[in-house]
Amino acid sequence: MSNILSDTEKRRYSKQISLSNIGLLGQEKLKKAKVLVIGAGGLGGQVLQQLAAVGVGTLGVSDDYVIEEVNLPRQTIYSDNNVGKLKTVVARQKLKEQNSEVIVNIHNIFIKEGIASNILSAYDIIVECTDNIEAKYLVNDISIKLQKPLVFGSIYKNEGQVSVFNYNNGPSYRCFYPENTDKIIPIASQTGIFSPITGIIGTLQAIEVIKIILEEENVLSGKLLYYNALKAETYKIDFNKNPFNFSS
Repeated sequence: MSNILSDTEKRRYSKQISLSNIGLLGQEKLKKAKVLVIGAGGLGGQVLQQLAAVGVGTLGVSDDYVIEEVNLPRQTIYSDNNVGKLKTVVARQKLKEQNSEVIVNIHNIFIKEGIASNILSAYDIIVECTDNIEAKYLVNDISIKLQKPLVFGSIYKNEGQVSVFNYNNGPSYRCFYPENTDKIIPIASQTGIFSPITGIIGTLQAIEVIKIILEEENVLSGKLLYYNALKAETYKIDFNKNPFNFSS
């Protein structure tokens, strides 16, 4: 019998527990897990809601932006009366309303060098959901040093990408994007966004987090999943580890 899960939790997650790849042991793993989501926008909000729903025990939210009206079509965790408030504060409130058992830590900062290591070190898995190129490289490099798996997601117009970096000493973000340049990785907020794509890509990121926690096979390590919403097309790109692109 499980001593970690309460009777209420066993009832709540009964449909998940009944799955052969989860069971009580898997649900306990989810409860014990600590996941940091960097960026509480369209992708991050979706990731947080999905992870709270399945019972991930501790969630961290890192962001320093306030909610704007222009965010609402794709950042569906927020509503009209949240405009002008800190994303982290509102996200914690919404997540606790969704699942009161989940611990939600907020970090009202933009991840930057000098403070990132202290924050990232407290979590098991890092989920990168920003549209800031510098942040992506910084989080990747620190994740390597801390030996933390990094779940990556990005969106561009009608398209999205998902991958898992630094997993079991696998390829990193720099192995796929070795150069830091806006010309290689367009910024979604500057090009326009098909709002529903954020829900799809954020959900796919959440699935990869859950697979890592449950120690499932076929984690998207060394593979980048591409999705085009308007064409209803998906494909995977394989890539290898390049030791010269790892931060020392």
